[in-house]
Amino acid sequence: MRDRAPMTTALTDLPVAAGPVFVPGDEGYAAEVASWNAATIHEPLVVVGATCAEDVAAAVRWAGTQGLPVAVQATGHGAVRPVTGGLLITTGRMNEVSVDPAARTARAAAGVRWAQVIEATAPHGLAPLNGSSSHVGVVGYTLGGGAGPLGRRYGFAADHVRSIEIVTADGALRTIDAGHEADLFWAVRGGKGNFGIVTSIEFGLVEVAGFFGGGIYFPGTHAAEVLHAYREWSAGLPEEMSTSVALLRLPDLPVLPEPLRGAFVAHLRVAYLGGAEEGDRLLAPMRAAAPALIDDVQMLPYAAIDAVHRDPVDPVPSRERGVLLGEVTAETVERVLAAAGPQVDVPIVMIELRHLGGGLARPPAVPNAVSGRGAGYSLFVIGVGVPELAPVVDAVTDRILSVDTVPGGLINFSGHAGPEALLANWAPADRDRLLRIKRAYDPTNVFSSGQALVG
Repeated sequence: MRDRAPMTTALTDLPVAAGPVFVPGDEGYAAEVASWNAATIHEPLVVVGATCAEDVAAAVRWAGTQGLPVAVQATGHGAVRPVTGGLLITTGRMNEVSVDPAARTARAAAGVRWAQVIEATAPHGLAPLNGSSSHVGVVGYTLGGGAGPLGRRYGFAADHVRSIEIVTADGALRTIDAGHEADLFWAVRGGKGNFGIVTSIEFGLVEVAGFFGGGIYFPGTHAAEVLHAYREWSAGLPEEMSTSVALLRLPDLPVLPEPLRGAFVAHLRVAYLGGAEEGDRLLAPMRAAAPALIDDVQMLPYAAIDAVHRDPVDPVPSRERGVLLGEVTAETVERVLAAAGPQVDVPIVMIELRHLGGGLARPPAVPNAVSGRGAGYSLFVIGVGVPELAPVVDAVTDRILSVDTVPGGLINFSGHAGPEALLANWAPADRDRLLRIKRAYDPTNVFSSGQALVG
């Protein structure tokens, strides 16, 4: 790395700052700031590659002396807004995982991905409440609530958090739980990264060794039949079955099976906590809805949970947004098909209807700030995230999402929404409480990047 300006020299001189430090122009700077969402290009003044909680605390304190805002990134899956200026702390080097099988808990450091947790817990017949992709980071996903493939049975990932280690805007490293700084503990579980940088998180596990699941791909020409069947079928499912259906415009890549390359398809995703016989019985109406290109729903070990959604692993540029629905009506389906069905050519990669309810509607044992409880479904749109297509992607997304919605939203599915739209995810009382806690712990809005509640 080249000689640094005095600002960065002050940081690297801190004795507890063990991680690498980069400024623009340094070799390794671009790789350090890169996000999984390739549409988001960060350009911070300084980057600290944290290796431990003390690195994070030292970096935040130093930023305070310089009057700089602070942002954080682990994997960059949730990077919907670029960091411009200020300090970026990357946590990918903080990848320690520990499991207590007797207590059915796990602890993950800030940079851990769900795959690491699953690898550590599966031998004990235990599973975390991870998301649709095990490549996503544990902390960012959980702080946004986390509605994954076991959600209808067990609720949000945030509902299972036991304690959190967090660095707040004053540079203090705090351990918080239901009995220690309970207001902050409430806000962080659902309020995303607005209150500090989480350096580790402890959460409960569930006894799940395997499941009946996977996906069924239908030809896009049968999208109408599949979506209409899904809206009627999903409403009556037991909460042991979590499902979603997506319209996908797939790339023409060799990594995909031949029937899917460059195709427009309807993809049914299934995760059922029961046996194959009952699972097949429950799934029969959807199998009868249309001929399948691929049907790989079967009994699987929990370590194969990625087979449900088969999300892309490599970075992609995306632009995304979602809303919540009380129900999926015939009009909802027709609006989606009219805006982005097989008969139109639009830069929309995915439109997903995800069944909520069940455990995702129940209040947790320890209250938290997770928004969106009580909705029946989420409707989520991902478009191609390149600047020249942004106006088209936004216009088509607006048409798709202009359906009958219910109040609130899932912050992890809020995409590029600004502070005002993000705050609309919560009921007024919770919104006011979040802002009070924000002012108490971050009065100068140090943490103002990403999905910020205060502009």
